[in-house]
Amino acid sequence: MRYLYYPGCSLKCSGKGYEESLIPSFQALDVQLDELPDWNCCGATAYMSVDQDAALSLALRNLALAQRHGEAGDHPVDLIAPCAGCYLALHKAQHFVAEHAEAAAPALERLARAGLGTGATVRVRHPLDVLVEDVGLARVHARVTQPLGGMRVACYYGCQLVRPYAVFDDPDRPSTMDRLMAALGADPVEWPLRTRCCGGTLTGTIPQVGVRLSELLLQEAARRGAAAVATACPLCQFNLDCNPRHAADGGGHRPLPVLYFTQLLGLAFGIPRRRLGLERLLVPLRSAAAVAAGGPHD
Repeated sequence: MRYLYYPGCSLKCSGKGYEESLIPSFQALDVQLDELPDWNCCGATAYMSVDQDAALSLALRNLALAQRHGEAGDHPVDLIAPCAGCYLALHKAQHFVAEHAEAAAPALERLARAGLGTGATVRVRHPLDVLVEDVGLARVHARVTQPLGGMRVACYYGCQLVRPYAVFDDPDRPSTMDRLMAALGADPVEWPLRTRCCGGTLTGTIPQVGVRLSELLLQEAARRGAAAVATACPLCQFNLDCNPRHAADGGGHRPLPVLYFTQLLGLAFGIPRRRLGLERLLVPLRSAAAVAAGGPHD
């Protein structure tokens, strides 16, 4: 299997552990990711309310580049966008063009002058979608060499991955990450906050609100007996991992490791910890890693 891969800004800097674990884990499944040449920022989600035309142009350029790449081959192109914010921004751009043709016209004319198309034929995919629908959980399970040993994991999807565009999962009760964790030998925790907002950019603008929102998530995950929180969004991972007051448990504070689902995927595949970016976690994956791998990796 071979896919075009759009890393987005976060996976090259603050969310580097996501990319570091994604690529070797997919390689272990014989899935090749080819990075989109000359990609740019997706425009993120906030910019649509600041400069709609600029945000749309940024997202559409990536889609147009992917479309051109697909036209050079012999099959339609699937573009994998691991970051939940990028994934949403690219989908939003496609929907905006389809639903608001007049407003999108300036951006499309700009692309046309650069010799680029609309990107309408590109299918934006998420790694969870690919793992469950294309690779298949049976194949994932067969690749596991170091099962996660019943590690209790709270799968956190965040508010951008399955809403408003529920492309591959249920918008209210998503399950793809839970099913993936079960295939790795983990015990997914049943909890009601899997799509609740982590605070997003409020942690940098209204900290008392943003920090409180992420704190509530950590507290509930700990209350449900989770040993770790798995996420698919660099901003969610940052907010939860860096929360100054981690979940309270029995009157004390028990910090919970917050990591990318791809890092747990890599651990279950026996990939050394140093190749999965686990040293980047503020709250180390100690006891959970021991459960996952039967002891520390070198």
